Amino acid sequence: MYKVMALDIGTKRIGIALSDYLLMLANGHSYIQRQPENVAIETILKIAKENNVKKIVIGIPYNMDGTQGAQAQDCKDFASKINDFEIIYEDERLTSDTAEENLRAKKIDFRKDKGLVDIESACIILEQYLTRN
Repeated sequence: MYKVMALDIGTKRIGIALSDYLLMLANGHSYIQRQPENVAIETILKIAKENNVKKIVIGIPYNMDGTQGAQAQDCKDFASKINDFEIIYEDERLTSDTAEENLRAKKIDFRKDKGLVDIESACIILEQYLTRN
């Protein structure tokens, strides 16, 4: 049995979510600072190993027309530095907007802690993947 991890990679922070062992539920885990990048990668690898993760789903911010821009390439470049795990790319268009809506519905004030949006976005990315597979 294993878990799946999802990452919402931003320019400042990375939101992290983990599945359950049944691969049915997405649970917010944490967020980390993206810089320094080597520390971020070490932290992701540590969390993955501690949680018996086999696959990592990376949210890719496609443009609305389906093309990939600089941000999408940046996420792929970051993901290429994560070794020893199966990497899966997931379309993450509009996840930040949906994440903010979800947090508002839960009456969670995220204005002072944008990392909460990153965690919720990672959960949405993971839910999309789990629902399809």
